[in-house]
Amino acid sequence: MSSGNSGKSRRTVERKFAIKNSVGRIIIIAFLLLFQIGLLAWGFIYLFSKMPLMLYLVYILGFLFVIGINAKDRTDDIKVVWIIIIMAFPFVGIILYLLFHYSPAMHVIKKKIRNSDNFMIENLIQDQDTYRKFESSAPHEFTLFKYLKDYALYPFYSNTSTRFYGNASACYKAMIEDMWKAKDFIFLEYHAIENREAFEPLLECLTAKAGVGVDVRVIYDDIGSFVFVNSDFKKMLESVGIKCCIFNPMSPLFDVFMNNRDHRKICVIDGRIGYTGGFNIANEYFNITHPFGEWYDTGIRLEGPAVKNFTVMFLTMWELYDDTMDDRDRELFNQQIEPCTGEGFVAPYADSPLDEELTGENVYINILYNSKKYCWFTTPYLVISESLRRAISLASKRGVDVRIITPGIPDKKSVNKLTKSYYASLIEAGCMIYEFTPGFIHAKMCISDDKLAVVGTINLDYRSFYHHFENAVLMFKTDCISDIKKEFDTIISRCADVTEKFSRRPNIFIRLGRTILRLVAPML
Repeated sequence: MSSGNSGKSRRTVERKFAIKNSVGRIIIIAFLLLFQIGLLAWGFIYLFSKMPLMLYLVYILGFLFVIGINAKDRTDDIKVVWIIIIMAFPFVGIILYLLFHYSPAMHVIKKKIRNSDNFMIENLIQDQDTYRKFESSAPHEFTLFKYLKDYALYPFYSNTSTRFYGNASACYKAMIEDMWKAKDFIFLEYHAIENREAFEPLLECLTAKAGVGVDVRVIYDDIGSFVFVNSDFKKMLESVGIKCCIFNPMSPLFDVFMNNRDHRKICVIDGRIGYTGGFNIANEYFNITHPFGEWYDTGIRLEGPAVKNFTVMFLTMWELYDDTMDDRDRELFNQQIEPCTGEGFVAPYADSPLDEELTGENVYINILYNSKKYCWFTTPYLVISESLRRAISLASKRGVDVRIITPGIPDKKSVNKLTKSYYASLIEAGCMIYEFTPGFIHAKMCISDDKLAVVGTINLDYRSFYHHFENAVLMFKTDCISDIKKEFDTIISRCADVTEKFSRRPNIFIRLGRTILRLVAPML
C-alpha cells in the first residue's frame, strides 16, 4: 500500500473515532442531564404531595415573578414566553428563569466581560480626525457608526482596504496564503472546526508557523465542533505548538449557559490583516461534501487599522478562559497599524448575549429605517422578533425594495418551517422572498442603497440576536460595496421568487402549527 493511501486510511480511522467519541459524549451528557431533570421533577411532585399549601405559595411567587418580568426593559417577545411558562407551570418556570438569568457560570463570565469592556474603553480609542471627517461628509450614516462606538465600544476606521469574496473556498485559500506570510501572530476563532480534508492545509500552515516562533492561537466552540473533533483535538494542536482554548465546554451538570455559544468566525494575522464571514472550517462549507446541495457562503478580508477591532475581540474572548494574558498581549491593544489605501469607513464589531445591548439586531433595524431605495438580506434562518418584523414591514411600506434570500434546501427542517411562517406577513407589507434553489445559503449579508453593507456571522434569528456571541463588519462606501451588490444580483439570478407562492393564506392547521413554533422561537 502506498504512503498516500496509508495516510487516507489513517485519516478515515481518525474521523470514525472522532464521530464515535462525540456520539459517546453526547449519550453520557444527555443521560446525566435527563437524570438531573428527572430527579428535580420527582422532588417537585414529592414536595407538593407532602405540603399542598406550597402549591399556592408557588402560584403567588409566580405572579410576583410575572410582574417583575413585565417591568424589565427586555424585548416583548422574550417577556411573553417567560410569562406564559411561569403562569402555566409556575414552579418549573421560576426555576428555569433563575437558571437562565442567574446561572453561576454565566455570572462569572459576565464579570469577566465587564472587566474586558473597561479595558476596551481605555484602549480602543476613536480617531478624532476620522470621527470629524465622517460626521461632516455623511451625517446621516455617521449616526449608525457612532452607535457602535458608544454602545458596542468598537470604533470605526478609514484607510482600511476591503475585499469581498463571494466564494468561501476562495476566501479560505487567500486566508491561508496570508497566514504563510505571518511574522508575529495568528489568531483564529471559529464556531466549528472539523478535523478533515478542509482543515489539513490550515493545520499544515499553523504547525509550520508555530514551529518558527509565530504565536498561533485557536478558539473553537465545544458544541459547534462537537461531532467534528474528538476530545484529543486540543491536545493534538498543543502538541505541535498551537495554543488552544475551548469555548464553553459541554458539562453533564445542568447549566443553561451551555445555550450561549461562540458563533464568531475571526482570523487575525499580525494585527494587520483580518478575515470574517459565514463559513466555519469544515468540509461542507467548501463543498467538499454536499449534505444540503450546494453550500453557499461568503467572506471578507480587511487590511489596515480596522483590524485592531478583530484583535481585541479575539483577546477578550481568549481571556475569558485563559488568565495568562501577559504584557505582550496587553501591548496588542495599543498596536499601531499602518494605514492602507481604502475608501469609506469600516467598523468591525461584536455582539454578546450577556449584556443588555442587542447590537446585531439594532444594526439591521437601523439600516432598514435609514434605507431609501433598497435593502437586501441573505440569511440561512428567518426567525425574527416583532421589532425586526415591523422594521422590515415599515421599510417595505415606505416603498423600499426589501428582499430576503433564504435556503432552497434547509439544513434543519423544523427551523425552515418556522422561517416560512414569517413569509406571509412580510410579503403582505411588500417584502420579496427568494429561495436559493441550488442548496443551502449560509451567508449572512445585508446591503442598502449601494453604500451600506454588513458581512459577518449574524443570522436573522433569535439565536444570533439573543443567545450567541457574534461578529460582523459594517461598511460605508468601501471599495467592496459594488462587489457585494454584484454578488447579490448573481445570487438572486439563481433563486426562485416565492413571493407569490407564499402570499396565499395557509389553512388553519398550518397556521396553528406555525403559531406554536413561533411561540417558542425566542427560546430556540
